[in-house]
Formats: sequence, structure tokens, C-alpha cells
Amino acid sequence: MIASPFPPSEDAPKGPGGLTVLTGPSGVGKGTLVRGLLERHPHLWLSVSATTRAPRAGEVDGTHYFFLSQEDFQNRVRDGGFLEWATFAGHHYGTPRDAVEERLAAGQPVLLEIELEGARQVRRTFPSGLRIFVAPPSFAELERRIRGRGTEPEESIQKRLARAREELAAAREFDAVLVNGDLETAGRELERLMGLGRA
Repeated sequence: MIASPFPPSEDAPKGPGGLTVLTGPSGVGKGTLVRGLLERHPHLWLSVSATTRAPRAGEVDGTHYFFLSQEDFQNRVRDGGFLEWATFAGHHYGTPRDAVEERLAAGQPVLLEIELEGARQVRRTFPSGLRIFVAPPSFAELERRIRGRGTEPEESIQKRLARAREELAAAREFDAVLVNGDLETAGRELERLMGLGRA
């Protein structure tokens, strides 16, 4: 087992319900953790983000993302239609405000999987939300995962790695740091932090 560069998060706030914000560098495995969590806890609602990037193979508009034009996205920013928004790797990403607020008002737990800038914005909007940073067991392992995708040119990979270094430096801004070395272990720890029992 690779030693974590981060301290354990035993004092992180816990409890079901409310808003949980999950962030971390690209390639750390956030999406895989979220898919497992939703399978075991279908009452959770994962917010669907909007983006200006093109769909990847297999992605469906309205399910994986809302794919918007640059003009449409900017119009929504102007009208206050996003809970948070940020630019990452040359594309815009944002969380539609109304749907999140409606779910929270109805008492349904909401999960946001977003980038660092967005997580910082949500911290100001919902200071009582639980903020979890997903970290790799090591930077070398993160690079291996990113390269293992085999979907991007070297220039893009280098940008992602540079961005990951910046994001890892911000990990201590969060309520908890979850090291994703072993998926099963990380999944159980995520449930513990969120106050969820293993389904």
C-alpha cells in the first residue's frame, strides 16, 4: 500500500442529507466512486453539469452533461443560472442553480462532482455543505491513470498534470481528503464521511 501524502480525516463532519461537494484532479477516479455510490444509494441525486466541450463517445446530452454552445453558456452566466461555473482545459463547466436548490428544499441529498474553482464558489453559497477532496495515492499513480486513458495528445496530458499539481496543493481547504488507492476502501470511506450505511 502506498503511503498517503495527506493526514486522515477523522474529524470531518458527517451526516446524511444536504449537499456534498466532491472534487479532485482529473484522472483520480471521482466518476468511478460516484457511480458506485449511486448504485448503492439511489436516493442520492447527482447534479448534471453543463459544459461547452464536445461530447465524448457514449456521452448523452442531459444524462452525462448538458452540452451548450459558448453563447448559450454565457447567457446563462449573465442571467445567474449557475450555482457555480469555471473554465477547465479550455472549456466552461457549470452547475444549473434551480435543480440543485429544488432538490435540497425537498430534503433530497445532493452530490456535486465539480472542479476546484466551482467547489470554492459553492463553499460561499452553501457553507454548511460537506466538501470532500479525492486525492491519488501518489502523483506517479495519477499520471499513470491519465496516460492509461489513451485519449489525449501529450500536450493535453501535460496541461492536466500541471493543473493536478495546483489542485493537490488546495486539498487542505476541504473538510476531508479521501485517498483513492483501493476503490472498495475509498468507497466505504466516502460513505462514512457522508453518513451513509453500506447498502
